[in-house]
Amino acid sequence: MTPALLLIAHGSRDPRHAATVAALVREVRALRPALEVATAYLDHCAPRIPQVVGRLADAEAVAVPLLLNRAFHAKHDIPAALRTAGSALPVADVLGPSPLLLAALDRRLAEAGLDVASAAVRARTGVVLAAAGSSDPAADAATRAVAAEWRRTRGWAAVEVAYASAAGPRVPDALAALRAVGVERTAVAPYLLAPGLLPDRIAEAAGGADVLADVLGPAPELAALLLERYDEARTAAPSLAA
Repeated sequence: MTPALLLIAHGSRDPRHAATVAALVREVRALRPALEVATAYLDHCAPRIPQVVGRLADAEAVAVPLLLNRAFHAKHDIPAALRTAGSALPVADVLGPSPLLLAALDRRLAEAGLDVASAAVRARTGVVLAAAGSSDPAADAATRAVAAEWRRTRGWAAVEVAYASAAGPRVPDALAALRAVGVERTAVAPYLLAPGLLPDRIAEAAGGADVLADVLGPAPELAALLLERYDEARTAAPSLAA
């Protein structure tokens, strides 16, 4: 039996969050129709982890966190919730870093009207990678590494990181830093998975940018990445590797 994919999302009071997760699950199912995909939430939304784990009790499954960085939710909340539910399911790695995330960021900027296919345009454009922010220094360092790799591989004039919560810099600070180095055009790319309070905060703060991209959402690259993490965890788990 092929193990199910248990997608674990954070959850939000904003209904757009669950709608985005559902759209992403549809993308995953379209890529691999025979795979059973279930969804559980840490907070705010239903079903919660114990409910879904109970339904999967007699089946093998791999838990895949819908998280970009290894911060508190990945290190503590998800393992604790699975333990409380009496589950020993293998847990896949978080999504970032990955070239597929960079491709998804490119996609969202292109949809917002930036000619990302043009090397000349990229060389004149400074981008703000706007993330949620974390109290975990390693998570913020991982986001900065993503920004550096995105600039290196795409040839942006500059890439600055901004955070919607926790410590700064904020989006206006990052935009000011881009203008200080003389970029001709600025763009803000939310490094966030679904709409909600923090993406709305980023959008409001990005009023001075020339281009504002959407959140990553149900991008096909994100669906492919979820399956990549599922496959890696399935191969690594001794009971599922056969």
